[in-house]
Amino acid sequence: MTRTLHLQCNTGISGDMVVGALLDLGADQDGLCAALDSLGLDGYEVRITRKMAGALDACDFDVVVDDEHLNHDHDMDWLFGAEDGHEHGREHYHPGHDHHDHEHHHHGHGHHEHRNLADISAIIGRSNLSDHARELALRIFGIVAAAEAKAHGQTVDTVHFHEVGAVDSIVDVVATAWCVDNLGIDDAVVSPLYEGEGTIRCAHGILSIPVPAVANIVEAHGLVLKQAHRKGELVTPTGAAIAAALDTRASLPEQYRILATGIGTGKRAYDPPSSVRAMLVEDAQSPESIDEPSLWKLETEVDDCSGETLGHVLDLLFEAGAREAHFVPVFMKKGRPGYQIEVICDRERIPALERLLFEETTTIGVRRYALERTALEREEDELQSAYGPVRAKRVILPNGKSRTYAEYDSVAFLAQESGASYMDVVRSLRYED
Repeated sequence: MTRTLHLQCNTGISGDMVVGALLDLGADQDGLCAALDSLGLDGYEVRITRKMAGALDACDFDVVVDDEHLNHDHDMDWLFGAEDGHEHGREHYHPGHDHHDHEHHHHGHGHHEHRNLADISAIIGRSNLSDHARELALRIFGIVAAAEAKAHGQTVDTVHFHEVGAVDSIVDVVATAWCVDNLGIDDAVVSPLYEGEGTIRCAHGILSIPVPAVANIVEAHGLVLKQAHRKGELVTPTGAAIAAALDTRASLPEQYRILATGIGTGKRAYDPPSSVRAMLVEDAQSPESIDEPSLWKLETEVDDCSGETLGHVLDLLFEAGAREAHFVPVFMKKGRPGYQIEVICDRERIPALERLLFEETTTIGVRRYALERTALEREEDELQSAYGPVRAKRVILPNGKSRTYAEYDSVAFLAQESGASYMDVVRSLRYED
């Protein structure tokens, strides 16, 4: 059965809170630590302990950095604009004391690497993560890169991460990806993200909440913010990027069983304390009660959009949950050449996808049709190649025979990492008889 992750973000979301919640769900701690060791990063240690989040017992995933990577992250006076982080007797950092949401505010006097996306990709590429975990980690960083690039008028290749490129933030993202893979999660439902108000100090000065990177991620990926009416930054860029990367379905099954629950706590001294609750659920409907998924086709024509624009639109459609999307050349009235855009989606994705078509193309109307289909039974599989394992899907034909197809993303990832061509990887695939 499908294993669905439900993230409840009623007091915000950050990378360390998500990792804590996933560990509390049952992700293997020893396996995670081994995966993090394979990154080859220095200057930190991981501490996984129990901590009270208000009246609730929670898991605390703490990335403790050394003196060279000190930060102001737990210093509430500094974060909210005071010039001297030592006010009211607060110290900058004490190993073992609370410091919050590592991935966003690293402002110590030590050296902090300003890595770009290529640097991050190299670090993740040399790890022993599975292909699925690597792809998820890179997708999270790609979302952050796009948001930061937009905020600073740069490209995803040239923008440098500041806080999110620090060691503890890399650990938070990679740990999230590893835990999701380890738990065998198929899809995820993310609640509205409760956000605070006011201003916060970061590497770029004092910024309004939500900070630009968070606002850009929410806008680009259709996330929902909900006002918590509390002073403070409750949603960090890494937290928002994780939510965007994981969110694959609009709602939980009508009936479901809870397989496990977990709570991960934050570090800043907010009241109530910040935490994320995660639930691992499975569909509880009997096979007889499950209707065939209601598929819909969205269709429209445009005669004043370039091919480059439509290529960008296809990427956005897939990110927004389209099952299939393509455009084909057509001749329209008065002999004008144009394109017909066709999108296949679930019923629940119709509003978001129609909105995207209206906002990103020149169309003034979208048709929709309910579809019926015949689908072959399929299951996940893995193929071996000369360059490493490749994710695949195996479909069962009516006569009982099967066919196996390598997943494009997995082949492309291996080609990029190894320096081989895409076809080299394809030709090296070994299919079982």
